[in-house]
Amino acid sequence: MPRRTIPQQLDLFDPPCAAGSLPLPDWRSLPDETQATLTGLMVRLILDHADGADGQRKEAGHDA
Repeated sequence: MPRRTIPQQLDLFDPPCAAGSLPLPDWRSLPDETQATLTGLMVRLILDHADGADGQRKEAGHDA
């Protein structure tokens, strides 16, 4: 049976370089294409979240 690896997730509240945490790449060291892709993904995530929050508020108003 193959050995399973434990997935690691970044903890946004850990101090930098905490014991056992993954090192974060310096933003400026990432290629321009990677920076653009990540920025686009973050924008889409934020806008999708905002759209969902508006939808929830509108739906809640109809229930009252």
